[in-house]
Amino acid sequence: MDINTVGDVRVALLVHRFDAYSSKEVEGAFSDLIQSGCTKLVCDFSGTEYIASAGLRVLLSTAKGLQKAGGQIALCSLKPYVYEVFETAGFTQIFRIYDSQDQAVGSL
Repeated sequence: MDINTVGDVRVALLVHRFDAYSSKEVEGAFSDLIQSGCTKLVCDFSGTEYIASAGLRVLLSTAKGLQKAGGQIALCSLKPYVYEVFETAGFTQIFRIYDSQDQAVGSL
């Protein structure tokens, strides 16, 4: 997973398969970001083809951690299958989801 900085926003380009195998690494990276003072995070799903419940759990815990720190999270560039998983899980009501990275960064 690559993490870049755009202004004061950290942008994480998520992994190809966000599942039980990759979720521990992603969760650790997000936890480190929050502990280092990150309050604005965009998760870019443009390269993600698959997400499992473990990935959803990581996103939810990251959002809660950011909220406690006074921060925000936005998601972008979800492919149709990934968006469908978010919709089915009710996560489209929880997360702000944008079509592009620029829109997501601009929202924060």
